[in-house]
Amino acid sequence: MVQTQIKPYDQEVAEKERRRRQLRLYRRNQVFGLLLVAAAILLFRLLHTNPRWIFPTGWWRP
Repeated sequence: MVQTQIKPYDQEVAEKERRRRQLRLYRRNQVFGLLLVAAAILLFRLLHTNPRWIFPTGWWRP
């Protein structure tokens, strides 16, 4: 059986704050992971394309 118990207000506030911090950290890690995936895809595409498309003949000369 589940026991229902009224929690003290301070405990509820502390739990909500902890959950908010955990969610913020989770979202930050999600964004960082997506940026890593996007960078990996971009790097893969750059390395597997025709080099003449990226650096045309004479690109280093004015």
